[in-house]
Amino acid sequence: METKLLAAKIHNLRFWVTECDPMQLKVRFQNYLEKVDFVILNCSDHHFPVQGYTALWMLAESHLAIHTFPDKGYTYVELSSCNQGKSEHFKKLVEESDLQVNWNGEGIEICKPDVN
Repeated sequence: METKLLAAKIHNLRFWVTECDPMQLKVRFQNYLEKVDFVILNCSDHHFPVQGYTALWMLAESHLAIHTFPDKGYTYVELSSCNQGKSEHFKKLVEESDLQVNWNGEGIEICKPDVN
């Protein structure tokens, strides 16, 4: 088995959507991950007793997290990935969707450790 060394670099995509229905969110974002060919290792979610929902997909390429704030009418979505191409494809699917999206930042931000 060949080992692939990766640069210490993560592609972050952060945004808010107005969809807050947990089932709609879980199905939609699971579908996006599968369409992009992210390798899904695990998915865990939690419905909070009063209100709110959180879901986390552990990916071979990092993770996707969603957090609902139904009293405010928003859901926060954050994808972190070491694969730039898959991150860009995921962003394109979101842009082409019927979701009302409010992007945080300039789209995909590249995060890497400071090098002295």
